[in-house]
Amino acid sequence: MHPPVTHLTSTPPRTLAALGLGALFLLGACATTPPEPTLAMQAAKQAIATADRARIADQASPELHEARDKLAAAQDAIQEKRMVQAERLAQESRVDAELASATIDTAKAKAVNDDMVRSAATLHQEMQREPGVTQ
Repeated sequence: MHPPVTHLTSTPPRTLAALGLGALFLLGACATTPPEPTLAMQAAKQAIATADRARIADQASPELHEARDKLAAAQDAIQEKRMVQAERLAQESRVDAELASATIDTAKAKAVNDDMVRSAATLHQEMQREPGVTQ
């Protein structure tokens, strides 16, 4: 004859309840919406304001226009509780605005450089004149 089969002690109801509650909290944590991307939104707004203060010659600058569009899309995403997308769009907006600022800074620096080259050429011509000859 075989020895009697012993069953494992069943899990106490408290342990099952604790496991169930833990699983519920875990699922709840996964389902919650990430926090609003406040810092990314502020950084994007600041970068756009900086680009505006740089007096970008062409207010329809593609980079600045793109930055404003992405900021608006980020605000829409926040309203729709799509925080991960809002964060990404806000970061892209900031980068586009910084690119717009860098583009205008480059254009300004080029204009100054071109002016200096012209001035140097004029000075060189003046120095090549024969002394005592007036025009």
